[in-house]
Amino acid sequence: MSASDREQLKIFAGSTGRALANAMCDHLKLPVGSAQTTAFPDGELIVKLEEDVRGRDCYVVQSSSDPVNQTIMELLVFIDCLRRASARRITAVIPYFGYARQDRKDEGRVPITAKLVANLITTAGAQRVLCMDLHAAQIQGFFDIPVDHLSAAPVIADHFRRIRSELGELTIVSPDVGNVKVANMYANLLGADLAIIDKRRHTGSKVSVKNLIGSVEGTTVLMFDDMISTAGTVCEAARVVMEEGARAVHVACTHGLFVGMACERLLESPIASIVATDTIPAGSRHRALESKLTTLSVAPLLGEAVHRIHHDQSISALFNTGAGVKR
Repeated sequence: MSASDREQLKIFAGSTGRALANAMCDHLKLPVGSAQTTAFPDGELIVKLEEDVRGRDCYVVQSSSDPVNQTIMELLVFIDCLRRASARRITAVIPYFGYARQDRKDEGRVPITAKLVANLITTAGAQRVLCMDLHAAQIQGFFDIPVDHLSAAPVIADHFRRIRSELGELTIVSPDVGNVKVANMYANLLGADLAIIDKRRHTGSKVSVKNLIGSVEGTTVLMFDDMISTAGTVCEAARVVMEEGARAVHVACTHGLFVGMACERLLESPIASIVATDTIPAGSRHRALESKLTTLSVAPLLGEAVHRIHHDQSISALFNTGAGVKR
């Protein structure tokens, strides 16, 4: 980074973005922006910038992960603080976008909360959004400002390419029909066959696996998804493919939420290893999975995107490294 970049480009971190922002700044050889977030005794948040941002290009890194409502509110307050401090441009870097699964009215009298959150971020003063592996690609259209939607596929694919020879004969299994495009991309990258799980979701936490389309007998199975939440889907899918004759099962995701009974399910399941990225800060849930979990960093990818946005360069090359996102 040039001296001009160090002066004009500022990357700040919210409470769930500190580790990632530090790694992004290390990649870009920049200091992390100085700011403090403080909670009043009644729970209200205040953000105070400790350096001048007038006329600067500012980025605030914050995943809207648990506690979701608090982290979203903190992001909104941070954006408003930057706007009132006369930042030239404010970009919300949201590695994990909470409420993304509430992207449509799937029954009567329910909200579309992903759209509401997009409206709030825009109203607060963000002029651009940088995010990674949205649960539904159409959420980009919920914003009335530019959205740069990155995929963690290059990072995850590089990991499995490095250990490809250890995996032997390989089958990529899509855990549901909506993820077939992504699974097919990984199958092409890794020279593997493709199979599909027929999944039916009954509630937010209850799913059932009906059928396996394709053959996994005698092969190592890899399953990719944008997130692992309660792990019900992936653990049930792992049991199905093992019953169908798979030798071993490995799973990978961009967002490792690991909520509810996820850790217990994953540790008791036939899954040999789990790969997740650092879009969500590591906590006790990640430590509980230490024996099976490998964490990959997306900081260089996000840092490169920030560098290109700052210099008004295209970041489509970063998009094109993968074949897209879950539909």
